[in-house]
Amino acid sequence: MRRTAACLAVLLPCLHVAPAAAGVRVLLADTIHTGDPQQPTANALAWDTDDGRLLAVGERQAVLQRYPQAPRVDAGKATVVPGLIDAHAHLVGLGNTLAQADLSGARSRAEVVERLQAFEKTLAPGEWLLGAGWDQNRWDDTAFPTAADLDAAFPERPVYLERIDGHAGWANGAALRIAEKKAGRSLSGDWQPEGGRILRDAAGKPAGVLVDAASALVSAHIPAPDAAVREKRLQAALQLAVSNGLTGVHDMGVSRGDLAVMKRLADQGRLPLRIDAYADGNNAALDDLCANGLYTHPGGRLQMHGVKLFMDGALGSRGAALLADYSDDPHNRGLLMTSPEEFEVAVRRADGCKVQVATHAIGDRGNRIVLDTYEKVLGAHKDNDHRWRVEHAQVVALEDIPRFARLGVIASMQPTHATSDMGWAEQRVGPERIKGAYAWQRYLHSGARLALGSDFPVEQVDPRLGLYAAVTRQDRDGRPPGGWQPEQRLSPAEALRGFTSDAAYAGHDEARVGRLRAGLHADFVVLDRDPLDAAAGRLDGLQVLSTWVDGEAVYTAAPPASEG
Repeated sequence: MRRTAACLAVLLPCLHVAPAAAGVRVLLADTIHTGDPQQPTANALAWDTDDGRLLAVGERQAVLQRYPQAPRVDAGKATVVPGLIDAHAHLVGLGNTLAQADLSGARSRAEVVERLQAFEKTLAPGEWLLGAGWDQNRWDDTAFPTAADLDAAFPERPVYLERIDGHAGWANGAALRIAEKKAGRSLSGDWQPEGGRILRDAAGKPAGVLVDAASALVSAHIPAPDAAVREKRLQAALQLAVSNGLTGVHDMGVSRGDLAVMKRLADQGRLPLRIDAYADGNNAALDDLCANGLYTHPGGRLQMHGVKLFMDGALGSRGAALLADYSDDPHNRGLLMTSPEEFEVAVRRADGCKVQVATHAIGDRGNRIVLDTYEKVLGAHKDNDHRWRVEHAQVVALEDIPRFARLGVIASMQPTHATSDMGWAEQRVGPERIKGAYAWQRYLHSGARLALGSDFPVEQVDPRLGLYAAVTRQDRDGRPPGGWQPEQRLSPAEALRGFTSDAAYAGHDEARVGRLRAGLHADFVVLDRDPLDAAAGRLDGLQVLSTWVDGEAVYTAAPPASEG
C-alpha cells in the first residue's frame, strides 16, 4: 500500500515532508551511510514510489536538481543507514515467545516461579503454562532445575519452560505424566532418545530437564495453536522487528505450515519486512523446494531458497558436540542431533536441488563434521557461488577457522551470544579452546565472510544490542573493562556491514538490498545519531526514528512527549 504525503505527515511527526508528487520521493539527511565503497556517504536519496527502488544517491543539491518536484522527507540531523538485516533469527519462535511467560534475566528458581504465578492468572483452567528464557548459569546455584522446583506451585497444571538457547526444556511433574501417558512409555530408566538426553535423579526417574531432542518427548504434546493464533503471533513478531530497525530477517527453520502463514500475509501486502525463510531440515518444506524449485513470492518480501540443518546442541546446556570432554563436565562431549551419515544425506539432497545449506553447529566437533561434509559434498565445485553457511560457528578449533574462507563458507554469528556467554564459556571449554570461540576477527583475517544476527528470541530482537556487543564485547554495564577477548572486537563499520551488506550477501540478496545504491530497494533506517561516530555515544542507546522498506515507512517512533 502506497501512502500519501498527508499520511506520511502523520506517520513521521519528527520529519518534515513536502507536498506530494507522483512517481518519485526524496529523503534528505545530514548523514547517509550508504555501505557502497564507491560512494560511502551522501545526504540525499531518491526512489521510485511504484517499485520502491532507489533512483539516485548523492549530494543534496544534485538530487534536488534532478527531481525538483518530488516530495521531500527531511530527516534533519538524523543519520540514515541501510536497512538492518538479522542473518539468523526465528520470527515464529519470537511470536510464540511473546505469548508465553518471559523468564529471561530471572536470577533464581524462585524468581522463575514468581513470574509463572503472575502469568498463570491469564490462563484458562487446564491450559498449559508455557515460558521461555530461563538460564541456570545466571543463578547462584548453577545446577539444572528439577520438576520438584515447579510442583509445589503447580501440582496439576502442566508446565513446560524452554531454556534461553532453545536446546533444553524444563517440565513439571504434570507435564511429565502427560508425556508418559501419551507415549505409552516411562521416561524412567537408563535409555536415552537419539540426539537428546533425559536428566534423571539417582533413582533413574526423570528429573525435569530434557536436553535437545529429548525435549520433544514433552513439547510434542502441547496443544498447537490454530491458524488465526499463529498469524496473530507472527504479526506481533514482525511489528516488534521493524520497530527495532530490522528491514530483513533470515528466518532459520521454517516449516511448510509456517511458510503458508507467511505467504498469506505476503499475498495481503501485510509483510512489513523481507523474510529469507530457510526450510526446517530434511522435511516437508525441503520436499517442496526439491519438487517445485526455489520459492520467491512475487511481492518481493518473502522467499525460501535455503534449508537449515542441525548438527549439535548448545554450549549452555552442554549439548554442543566437542572434540574433547567438557572442562567442567568430564566424560561429557555433548550431543549430535543428526548423525554424520544422515547429515550427509540431507546436504547431498539439498545440493542436488540447488538449495543453499545452512547448518547449526556450535561445538568444535560439530563444526568440524559440518566443514568435512561440506567439503566432501561440494567436491570439485567448492569454488561455485554456493554460499553455504555455518550458523553460530561458536567454538571452532583454530586449525578449522581458515577452512571457512577456503571453502567459501559463511560464518553466520551472533555478537550478543558472546556477551551472554562470556561469564561461563571458558568454564565449559577451558583456556585453550576458548581462543577459537566467538572469534570474529580470526574469521575476517582468514578471509571469511561474517553475517551477523541475534538468534532471537534466544537473544533480544534488537540489532543495536548486536552492534554494541560486536564493537565492545562488554555487557550493557560496561563489563569487563576493555571487553572480553578484546582483540576479537569488530570496528563499528565492520559490525554495521555484518548487519547490512554482508547479511544480504549471505542470502544471495546483494543485488536487491544491503546498501543504498541506485537500482537497489529503498530499505533504510533513520537513527537519531551516527553509529559510526565513536563520539556519538553508545550503540545500544541509538534511537530508531523510522524504518523504511521499499521506500515506505513501516515503523515510525512516537514523537517525544511535550513538556507543559
